[in-house]
Amino acid sequence: MSVLETSDLNKRYKLGDHEVIALGEVDFVVDEGEFVAIMGPSGSGKSTLLHLIGGLDQPTDGNITLNGQQLSLMNDKQITLLRRRNIGFVFQFYNLIPTLSAEENITLPLIIDGANKREYSERVETILELIGLRDRRTHKPEQLSGGEQQRIALARALITMPAIVLADEPTGNLDSKTGKAIMQLLRRSCDELGQTMIIVTHDPTAASIADRVVFLRDGKIDGEISFDHGIKKTERLHRIIEKMEELE
Repeated sequence: MSVLETSDLNKRYKLGDHEVIALGEVDFVVDEGEFVAIMGPSGSGKSTLLHLIGGLDQPTDGNITLNGQQLSLMNDKQITLLRRRNIGFVFQFYNLIPTLSAEENITLPLIIDGANKREYSERVETILELIGLRDRRTHKPEQLSGGEQQRIALARALITMPAIVLADEPTGNLDSKTGKAIMQLLRRSCDELGQTMIIVTHDPTAASIADRVVFLRDGKIDGEISFDHGIKKTERLHRIIEKMEELE
């Protein structure tokens, strides 16, 4: 069953007298529980696609259907509610509230949505256990390492059990060891919680953990690679790097 589907998705910008095509006729489907990585050269439209999927920007034309709802038929208030309840975001620079504790940052989406936190207490404990930070729950962001802050950002994205989690360069601000740990957490959230995951990344190592890698070039999809679970990491990396070299 698909959670996300785009059809003939286009995004164009006016730059003076010229029109810039950021995305052109993108058809893209993601199934429930699937882990998809989006890759491509700089300027290929990766982040633009993620922002359109997440309702952070509107397409010039084309359709986006998320969890059975067509975004083009929704007003701003409805899209805001869709983002709040159906989409989890993980950004490169964490975007944590500095005056709140780790646990308060995690539960912030519940507070904004008016939910009763007591009903979510078990989920909070499960997610804190998943990210390995139960003993850091009262710490403020400044008391946490970069990797710990990114784990909190991931937990915040997961707390409402959204239809889909979108991660924009989630390891881009981390060293390789910490980045690897974050990718393993994303993989675990997919495997253990059944979470659908889409990440944008320039890192072949990060992408190699996905079920499928979709490649963009000049705003269009230019191939994809699907991986069976039995394929070794070295083979995954080789195929991804080979495709990226082809796109350059």
